[in-house]
Amino acid sequence: MLNVNKAIFPVAGLGTRFLPATKASPKEMLPVVDKPLIQYAVEEAMAAGITEMIFVTGRSKRAIEDHFDKSYEIESELETRGKQKLLELVRSIKPSHVHCAYVRQPEALGLGHAVLCAEKLIGDQPFAVMLADDLLDGKRPVLAQMVDVFDHYHSSVIGVEQVPREDTRSYGIVDGKEWEDSIIKMSNIVEKPAPDVAPSNLGVVGRYVLKPRIFKHLRALKPGAGGELQLTDAIQALLADEQVLAYRYDGQRYDCGSKIGYLKATVEFALRHPEVASDFQHYLAERMETH
Repeated sequence: MLNVNKAIFPVAGLGTRFLPATKASPKEMLPVVDKPLIQYAVEEAMAAGITEMIFVTGRSKRAIEDHFDKSYEIESELETRGKQKLLELVRSIKPSHVHCAYVRQPEALGLGHAVLCAEKLIGDQPFAVMLADDLLDGKRPVLAQMVDVFDHYHSSVIGVEQVPREDTRSYGIVDGKEWEDSIIKMSNIVEKPAPDVAPSNLGVVGRYVLKPRIFKHLRALKPGAGGELQLTDAIQALLADEQVLAYRYDGQRYDCGSKIGYLKATVEFALRHPEVASDFQHYLAERMETH
């Protein structure tokens, strides 16, 4: 069984919910305290043993490529000033054993299409798909949990969490039989169903570990919900060929595709940041007292 050492990051979206901040800068570069969302996702991937990062980009996404590229000017300036800790921090963004590749998604045709754009770079290997909008925080990195499940069962694994029934229109929803704690053998997956017809309240989050057979079904897709090529529809077709598992991960999700989720993540991560946690906690306490 091949190891999972490649991850696809679909980053071609326009980020319209964060305009005007995202007019000229990718939403994936929005900082949570002092790191952009995309860096949190890449660090999670590295913690799961991923060494090849594949970014499916669009127009105005050059900042992502620049972020993971070597910055000779900054490194030279920090070295000259003797700022060794900051120099090490900048160099740690992309360790030397990690490789980045970039492929353009020419049209915004959906998540399924974005994954298909990376097919030639994946080949016949298993791979992860990670959506940086979903900032997942677990004692053990969530993708590492999912890779463990993949390695044990040799099956594609979809990250899920329980969502309020009234919110099913915002998620892919899975159905299936619980095998053991947190692992469900999937029988069905539906993209954004109405609450009264949703097969469960297990919503798909932005983490997938997939076997390469998914590409066969992505190539055969017809436009689905929203006129896009949905990864959900390809997974539904994959179920006819092989076992697919849903995994209720251990951790907290911050939906940083929404303003409120992004603000929650910023507060939570600030409260544990070694540089600002104490002062920020003091500020919040003062703020509560005066309101």
